[in-house]
Amino acid sequence: MASYVALLRGVNVGGHNRVPMPALRATCESIGCTEVATYIQSGNVILTSSLAAEKLRTELESAIAEQIGVTTAVMVRTHAELADVVSGNPFPDADPGHLHVAFLAEVPAAAQAEALAGLEQPPEELALRGTELYFRLPNGIGRAKLPALAGRKLKVGATVRNWRTVLKLTEMSAG
Repeated sequence: MASYVALLRGVNVGGHNRVPMPALRATCESIGCTEVATYIQSGNVILTSSLAAEKLRTELESAIAEQIGVTTAVMVRTHAELADVVSGNPFPDADPGHLHVAFLAEVPAAAQAEALAGLEQPPEELALRGTELYFRLPNGIGRAKLPALAGRKLKVGATVRNWRTVLKLTEMSAG
């Protein structure tokens, strides 16, 4: 059994794609996950499973669609991968309230990753590290331009979490 964090994309945002956390926990348990816990209402699940990460992702996406009626992408990370996200932070001096991480469904193609290098929206900054894209957004995410521009360049499924949530999920998944 491995410990994972499952990150659902675009749930419970502005009243759309409503996913009640008790139903989400029950759905995870229905596919054999154990030690299931959720964190806040934005689709963060800590769980253990005997499934490999990719199989867990597909099983969760199917079960959520079938049992809850919401079609959403799920990004799955292990505790070690989350710990690497924290230790690999390219903006260690950033205000935690203005630091975000986009968890990508896959490593972007080289051409897509190179396209990010030309994106500039000062004072906003970004840095790609494997399957994570870090954003330093000093004016907040609400008015930020860089995340949308990067999303159009990468064309890879992603879900974004603020730094405080990343830290809490890393702590919770430690066991």
